[in-house]
Amino acid sequence: MLSAILLIIITIFFPPIGVWAVADCGADLLINIALTILGYFPGHVHAFYIEYVYYKRKEESREGIFDNTPAPGVYSSNVQTGGRGYGTIAQAA
Repeated sequence: MLSAILLIIITIFFPPIGVWAVADCGADLLINIALTILGYFPGHVHAFYIEYVYYKRKEESREGIFDNTPAPGVYSSNVQTGGRGYGTIAQAA
């Protein structure tokens, strides 16, 4: 919880750092950098959307809900899986 609050504070000041923290280097980061250069507000909207999807999927995986449908506009597999990675996840009994 504390990490999410810290990430939100960082994202308020510089959105690409927030995206990099959850999505690593990739298409999402490049899109966010371009949106931030085009205007400060679009970069924030994109960054908070990426973080929302990441933390939502992370919370769902803790509850045993594994949503495999891709979130629209998110290209990072780390965000799509909520940080679960690429390995096999045992389903809850």
